[in-house]
Amino acid sequence: METWRQVYDPFGNTTLSTIAAAVPVVILLGLIASGKVKAHIAALIALVAALAVAVFLFGMPSSLALRVTALGGMTGLFPIGWIILNVIFLYRLTVEKGWFQTLQQSIGGISTDRRLQLLLIAFSFGAFFEGASGFGTPVAVTGAILIGLGFSPLAASGLSLIANTAPVAYGALGTPIQGLASVTGLDPYLLGAMVGRQLPFFSLIVPFWLIWAFAGWRGMVQIWPAVLVCGVSFAIPQFLISNYVNPWVVDIGASIISMVCLVGFLRIWQPTELWTSPALRTRDESAATMPAPVPPARQATRNEVIWSWVPWIILSVIVVIWGGQWFKNLVNPIFTWNYPVPGLHNAIIKTAPVVSKDAPEAAVFAFTYLSYTGTGILIAAIVAGLVMRFSPLRLIQAYGETLWVVRYSLITIVAMLAIGTLTRYSGIDATLGLAFAGTGVLYPFFGTLLGWLGVALTGSDTASNVLFGNLQRITSEKLGLSPILMAAANSSGGVMGKMIDAQSIVVASTATNWFGHEGSILRFVFWHSVVLACLVGGFIMLQAYVSPFTAMVIHP
Repeated sequence: METWRQVYDPFGNTTLSTIAAAVPVVILLGLIASGKVKAHIAALIALVAALAVAVFLFGMPSSLALRVTALGGMTGLFPIGWIILNVIFLYRLTVEKGWFQTLQQSIGGISTDRRLQLLLIAFSFGAFFEGASGFGTPVAVTGAILIGLGFSPLAASGLSLIANTAPVAYGALGTPIQGLASVTGLDPYLLGAMVGRQLPFFSLIVPFWLIWAFAGWRGMVQIWPAVLVCGVSFAIPQFLISNYVNPWVVDIGASIISMVCLVGFLRIWQPTELWTSPALRTRDESAATMPAPVPPARQATRNEVIWSWVPWIILSVIVVIWGGQWFKNLVNPIFTWNYPVPGLHNAIIKTAPVVSKDAPEAAVFAFTYLSYTGTGILIAAIVAGLVMRFSPLRLIQAYGETLWVVRYSLITIVAMLAIGTLTRYSGIDATLGLAFAGTGVLYPFFGTLLGWLGVALTGSDTASNVLFGNLQRITSEKLGLSPILMAAANSSGGVMGKMIDAQSIVVASTATNWFGHEGSILRFVFWHSVVLACLVGGFIMLQAYVSPFTAMVIHP
């Protein structure tokens, strides 16, 4: 089998090679941000550009490039597209039966204040789904719930993305930490503990940031006690569980504690001035962008409210089961189809300085069809549909309707993952990473932004950790820094890139039924992402060089 060695400086000039490597992502984000090109068209154009850069500039054989593109496209469908399709299917079923409207009433019973609803749904409830399954599930669920509650599409989309940051490093039962450990050889418990000494500060900041982005400074100050309760009750358990228990259950434990504390606090405290507007305070949204309010015909009974939560309780239980490693170990040996891609598996060689010694890139499509989170969500939707007394025929019809609704989103996700996979296998992303690695004493700051870049490119904190984790270790050891500090910084910085990766933006637009407005969402969240990532980078600089923050650093 013919092999190909990755080239990270094809022009013999770091600046030119870095500019060439940046072309696909600049085209992708530029087209989406322009708002003049549909997201699926922008993704396909950027994919063509990525192929051209990989083949003609980085010297990747075209046969390998096409195989990588196909592998990435399948990875986009499974598991990402599979999750989105089935979450939207469940949501549409609850809307059709009127159970979602009852759910809206029950949340309004806790508080009619939109800011408090955001804290409960977007931050705390979203963190639970991030911890249980990750991979787009929290944004899909919270976006759908917020749009159903009457939030404007931009608010539901953008704020779900901002909220889904601080929990991401421990998402899907600690998958990003496990991925980081696998490529660095460092202890996952130490990595999880180090992340737990970085992100809790931002778990405290993000709820304040979330409400400020929605309601402005004055609107945020009016409910600061509730925001503080929400943030503290998440941040403290996040630190304690990650440092004294394990990195696998951090988000689930912290989110449950946060929800309980916030709901309990709201039973004894409510703001003097209720904020009932569902639109962003900082945006002039026209009536055309607002969902039409549907006033309840009558007040739901207690029994109806309880039943309205049943589909989401079923979803939560099944997602937790599906996310457990014990469940994967049980079903994957039987219900898995591993397909090493012919002519691609182990045909691409990663080289120094990205790795310490030459390493072949595996290219296996693992079709773990039963343990996919999306499969669990589909089962939850079917069970919930039967509980809601849908006929089997109607469930099939509704599924076909959902598939038609999300068709363009699925095309977009396939193209996005194809781009991310191609940049990884061609070495394009490593070229960008090496540019960050050459920043010397400022490396703790720019190394953190490298994690941010990795998530923005791949759409996954896990993928970013696998991509740049070993580079972080090699570079930090050369500079005399703790490799655990910088490996953890890759994951902590990466969480802020989650809100601008194209995949997450498409998930948000799909969940809120706001197709074609991905550019508006990107423009809204972009600077939030950049500023928060820089704040994380600044904090890592303090941990690297400034006492007493240096005492927080774990050394191998």
